[in-house]
Amino acid sequence: MDTAERVRRIKPSPSTAAAQRVRELKGQGLTILDLTVGEPDFDTPDHVKAAAIRAIEAGETKYTPVNGTPRLRAAIAGKLRQRHGLEYTDRQITVGGGAKQVIFLALAATLDAGDEVVVPAPYWVSYPDMVLANDGTPVIVDCPEADGFKLTPGRLRSSLTERTRWVVLNTPGNPTGAAYTPGELQALAEVLLDHPHVRVLTDEIYDEIWYDDGDNPSLAAVEPRLSDRVFLTNGVSKTYAMTGWRIGYGAGPADLVTAINTLQSQSSSCPSSVSQAAAAAALTGPQDFVRETVDLYRARRDTTVKLIADTPGLSCTTPSGGFYLLVDCRPYIGKFTPAGVRIENDEDFARHLLESRQVAVIHGAAYGAPGYFRISFATSTDILTEACARITAACASLSERPS
Repeated sequence: MDTAERVRRIKPSPSTAAAQRVRELKGQGLTILDLTVGEPDFDTPDHVKAAAIRAIEAGETKYTPVNGTPRLRAAIAGKLRQRHGLEYTDRQITVGGGAKQVIFLALAATLDAGDEVVVPAPYWVSYPDMVLANDGTPVIVDCPEADGFKLTPGRLRSSLTERTRWVVLNTPGNPTGAAYTPGELQALAEVLLDHPHVRVLTDEIYDEIWYDDGDNPSLAAVEPRLSDRVFLTNGVSKTYAMTGWRIGYGAGPADLVTAINTLQSQSSSCPSSVSQAAAAAALTGPQDFVRETVDLYRARRDTTVKLIADTPGLSCTTPSGGFYLLVDCRPYIGKFTPAGVRIENDEDFARHLLESRQVAVIHGAAYGAPGYFRISFATSTDILTEACARITAACASLSERPS
């Protein structure tokens, strides 16, 4: 069967492929320490599950409005008001089957062939491919570790053209955990104010998995003059351990939200009614779960950062949010395994960890960060400790020359 060009120009998600490979190896009876999974290892809070059960028992199992139930939209508006002081009307909020779908539809609603989207690297694996799938051109802007893996005003300015339609800002970011300060966001905003044809897509899915002092800032709140050009996306997957419930949302200009709703009406019709009831309960109910899990993530982060730092040749920047470490393994590129195989790149290094020590990570090139690999610390401290010990052993087994 011939496939459309839009399919041929993109590739499957590397993180999904890595997770599938882990499942295959486990199916063969191997014990794999899996550090690839970008989802909380905690169960959804009980009061959220109870809300879903009540919705089922009450018969809330029918179609909902395309852009979500009034109750959920009100909960989202309340959350954004409480967290960032942002005010959105009902017409400025849309709900979809995960933040990923909302982002995809925002790009589909706005991109024509040749339109450009600025994507800072390291980036979440799906951004460039979602741009390509919607006929756009991803403009990858390298943001090195020396800059905290963050886009600078100078790099932003030099990347903008008359064809630029969007700039993507993921903060805290996947795979780095890097987050922008209010001052850094304001500096980027000053550049954007000079380019009124450019919109900003802020992906804030990790905003509450936050370790620094104060609240994680949002561009829309830092610079209100950009409010008609910022499309804020978020969801309940990461904060409330609800990845499988598939509820994400977007808030921004009413004309964009209307266009997204039109696309959704012709694709999925609406998100799951039961999942929406659960998401409303998550956003409006007790927030103890969030505080408790963030404390656990912070402890896991600190443990893993230390263990990586104690491994000769490896290093990483301590993340401000999220549950990932981007680890620099460049000192091991060019070395040889005990079998005499040369490590040519970060993908070879990740393969060496998996094949020699049964530790699964994702190679950095998948995120536009060659020479690095990503660890998810959304798993138990025991697994992280054992995995890091195996990573240290795998590194020690590499040599300058083939044996």
